[in-house]
Amino acid sequence: MLSPSLFHVGIVVPRLEPALEHLTATLGSRWAPTTETDVPVAEPDGTRRLVPLRFAYSKDAPYLEVIEEVPGSVWVCNPHSNLHHIGVWADGLPGTAAGVVGAGCPVEIAGFADESGDPAMFTYHFDPLGIRIELVDTMLRPMIEASLT
Repeated sequence: MLSPSLFHVGIVVPRLEPALEHLTATLGSRWAPTTETDVPVAEPDGTRRLVPLRFAYSKDAPYLEVIEEVPGSVWVCNPHSNLHHIGVWADGLPGTAAGVVGAGCPVEIAGFADESGDPAMFTYHFDPLGIRIELVDTMLRPMIEASLT
């Protein structure tokens, strides 16, 4: 299984800016610049598409990733909890993802899947507890951590 190296907790919100303002007012959170990007994803049925995503990370640990919801994607608000995922660094993403699948947490979506079908940057896994686990390839760690300063 994973040798956990907790990175962040992802929260989906209806609108990004009001949520960031609220978390600043209530928790004193400071934010890295908002990222707006089209994320190429591969779904388990082989469908590939671009999902327009807006999100921001807090600048201080424990890191929060606040994501503006995108209807029709995995990034939507729900009536139960908008805690979306727990993000964990993963060395050797394809092998780590296979181990998580073997532990009973199937892949929901893979980000930046390459032509081989192996995930290249991140994967989301369904967890039986109802919490997504996001594996983030450690090759991204220097770039992401630099963006948080």
